[in-house]
Amino acid sequence: MKVATPPLSVLQQSKKGGDLSNELVRHFLIECTPKGVRLKGCPNEPYFGSLTALVYQHSITPLALPCKLIIPDRDPLEDAVETPSQSITNSAAELLKQGAACNVWFLGSVEMESLTGFQAVQKATSDVLSLEAPPTPTVVHFKVSSQGITLTDNQRKLFFRRHYAVNTVIFCALDPQERKWKRDGYPSAKIFGFVARKTGTAMDNVCHLFAEHDPEQPASAIVNFVSKVMIGSQKNG
Repeated sequence: MKVATPPLSVLQQSKKGGDLSNELVRHFLIECTPKGVRLKGCPNEPYFGSLTALVYQHSITPLALPCKLIIPDRDPLEDAVETPSQSITNSAAELLKQGAACNVWFLGSVEMESLTGFQAVQKATSDVLSLEAPPTPTVVHFKVSSQGITLTDNQRKLFFRRHYAVNTVIFCALDPQERKWKRDGYPSAKIFGFVARKTGTAMDNVCHLFAEHDPEQPASAIVNFVSKVMIGSQKNG
């Protein structure tokens, strides 16, 4: 992820339930590191490329927080009112302008005919893991932006760069069977994939399969960004 350098800040989260007289507001420090920003003292939290990305991701899933953040539907400094859907769309658009990127293992691409959804990711994973001579996994740079998904093989072992336009990417998910990819000398890694329309066709799909390379950039965060931010923006647009 590209690293932003926001100042140290305090994130306030309302706490529902429990003893209200004991603690109405919990405070979480946000720390800046060379890898990005993250909640301080929460080792299970991933790093984010910007403060905007951190806040938006925690509005989708709470991660280490006691509950999801609620993005305000209006600016308290202005008298203009936005609907919640407009606010989410604006946040997603802002994130896509910045883009997000990390390294992943590229495991291969499997043609799906018209299959999509979780079944496509599951079948692609089964096909790749069952190969007698599986393809050599390659580290690629995985970038998500308003233009789509761009894969760059910096060592040019398999290809140089492949781009999948935003309007061709139709689904992204973790392997439904929660299988992991293993390689000697590396910890087991979660597998995920995205389904895109095959070039020059209207119905044929291809599932592109990956495994997380950096535990601090988990597959779940990548899938959420592609599904909720990039694909979600197209549906809301």
